[in-house]
Amino acid sequence: MTSVALGADHAGWELKEALKAWLFDQGHQVLDFGTHSPDPVDYPDYAAQVAEAVAVAKVERGILVCGTGIGMAITANKVPGVRAAACSDLYTARMSREHND
Repeated sequence: MTSVALGADHAGWELKEALKAWLFDQGHQVLDFGTHSPDPVDYPDYAAQVAEAVAVAKVERGILVCGTGIGMAITANKVPGVRAAACSDLYTARMSREHND
């Protein structure tokens, strides 16, 4: 069982909720940092919280969801010890973990 932190802005809220349900169904532990509604929010607030949780080993993995993933990745990469990538499919996610971690 893997522990996963989730974070999203308003553009990624719906997908985050679907990911959360899927991760729970797969038996993973999930820590949801929000956002908890589709109301407009600032993505850096959520990216930083998830990245910090990964950096201090509160969780094993983090998933950030927004409109493109770019801003979330930029923000998360500012946290020492964190490597974040904007991934749009299984291949880019796998390659990011295998070759750029």
